Amino acid sequence: MISFIVPFLFLVNLHTTAGPQTAWISQTTHDFGDIKLGLPVKHDFRFKNTGDAPLIIDNVRSTCGCTGTEWTETPVPPGAEGTINVEFDAHKPGYFYKKITVFFNGQRKGEKLYVEGFVE
Repeated sequence: MISFIVPFLFLVNLHTTAGPQTAWISQTTHDFGDIKLGLPVKHDFRFKNTGDAPLIIDNVRSTCGCTGTEWTETPVPPGAEGTINVEFDAHKPGYFYKKITVFFNGQRKGEKLYVEGFVE
């Protein structure tokens, strides 16, 4: 009986100590549409801290050097909003689909954002 209760208590404890929570205010995929070669485009992804502890962005990674990021560097209090700015600098014509991974404190798995479009 003890071998059943101990794992159950461990799972309950994991659920109740989840830490910061994120709700995306903007869509997590942004389509730039048709853009001109060599002209950078930007988009702000917005999120809200729906948890009960300050939310901190630990890191933001993109899949290539053509995609730059800036983000809210101060802790985002519960109920407040933050921003991740993504800039895509098109150096090659054609369709693109880029992934940006956002790592928040208290979360093991990164949140995924995407930008796409067509470079003329």
